[in-house]
Amino acid sequence: MKEFVLIVGGVYGALAVIFGAFGAHGLKKILNAEQLKSFETGVKYQMYHALLLILVGVIFPFSGFSQNLMGWFLILGVFFFSFSIYGLVISAARGRKMAFLGPVTPLGGLLLVMGWILFTVNISAIAENIRF
Repeated sequence: MKEFVLIVGGVYGALAVIFGAFGAHGLKKILNAEQLKSFETGVKYQMYHALLLILVGVIFPFSGFSQNLMGWFLILGVFFFSFSIYGLVISAARGRKMAFLGPVTPLGGLLLVMGWILFTVNISAIAENIRF
């Protein structure tokens, strides 16, 4: 799981850079200001959590259920949150909004919050052993 979390963190980070550039340059002409801001929110949250995934991949051994669950919550949370925003924004800009993605975004946000809670629980358990 540790290697998977690190790989996903790297992939999410690379995609955040690509999507950020795409939003700033390629979508600027077809999105209104509100849509562009929503797209940028998806990119920011994706990058923040890509960095968190890399951090937890370095710090945690992923030897217990709680740490594995934290990894899955963060991975799936980013996917549901950011990618549903991308789908909603781009589909709305093309005049065919995929409304079924609307409930997916808050589900992703909930998973991210749960991932952060598990991060806090797990980091407090090993804090005395971390040396930077």
